[in-house]
Amino acid sequence: MYTIDTHTHIIPKHLPDFSKKFGYGEFITLDHHQPGRAWMMQGNKRFREIVENCWDAEVRIKEMKEHGVDMQVICTIPVMFSYWAKPQDTLELSRFLNDDIAATCQSQPDKFVGLATVPMQDTQLAVKELERCMKNGFKGVQIGSNINNLNLNEAQFEEFFSACNSLGAAILVHPWQMMGQEHMSKYWLPWLVGMPAEISRAACSMIFGGVFDKHKNLKVCFAHGSGSFLPTISRIQHGWECRPDLVAIDNPNPPKEYLGKFWVDSHVCDHKMLQYVIDLIGADKVMQGSDYPFPLGEAIPGELVKSAPLTDEDKKKILGSSAKAWLGLP
Repeated sequence: MYTIDTHTHIIPKHLPDFSKKFGYGEFITLDHHQPGRAWMMQGNKRFREIVENCWDAEVRIKEMKEHGVDMQVICTIPVMFSYWAKPQDTLELSRFLNDDIAATCQSQPDKFVGLATVPMQDTQLAVKELERCMKNGFKGVQIGSNINNLNLNEAQFEEFFSACNSLGAAILVHPWQMMGQEHMSKYWLPWLVGMPAEISRAACSMIFGGVFDKHKNLKVCFAHGSGSFLPTISRIQHGWECRPDLVAIDNPNPPKEYLGKFWVDSHVCDHKMLQYVIDLIGADKVMQGSDYPFPLGEAIPGELVKSAPLTDEDKKKILGSSAKAWLGLP
């Protein structure tokens, strides 16, 4: 079955020292401390160690062949969003990252499809970079679950979603800057608890804020199977029903009405949860997504779907055709 992995991350092998260039901040640099391995450095702190499959297209293609993946959707690592920086500086960083993604896609157009990153803290600059990237062959954009703690329903993001709507740009909403992370540093809780909550935060904000109603053709995918949103949708619906004075203040429509109007990736780590998600939104709105090449991602991209007790028709949708619809591929 033709397999598109819709959720993978990539970074240039060499990054300029943007902190030195801009004169402030802890922009990520790479310390290639041994062949094929590098520390992502946040100032003087080690953020994460990565290996060559994070930047080397040929290594990725070799691993894709081993995993039975035909195409990857590639986007930056969320820590690179840098929404905290001066907008013009984030734009420069975004352009650098996007140009690297574009070069990778252009070198292997049958293997890679790109999602851009944009300076979401300045909507006009974000739209400008989105338009440039879409003209350059990108299929969409990856954005954070919040923008400097502003939720995605805020009025300042209206123009951005309008541009995505009119350009047919796919949107991958990815968790980052997890709420409460400063209070739960132990046990990797920001990644285990914060990430699922962040995606639910984004989904609820967009639904309750009426974003999907204002932009009828928006193509949104919530990463990690929507995090804790779909697993707690009945509680969310109950809250809308019992306290409309608090929940339904900007949108009178019930949250369950939006099931099937967005996509999620398949990275839910469990066959029963995968089936639950399919039952809620349909296999045509679930896409193979692995979070490659990180340890918390799927070890063998596509294995969960391929080994699940699903019909061949549902597997074909999840592994390929759902992603083609989201990305606008033939």
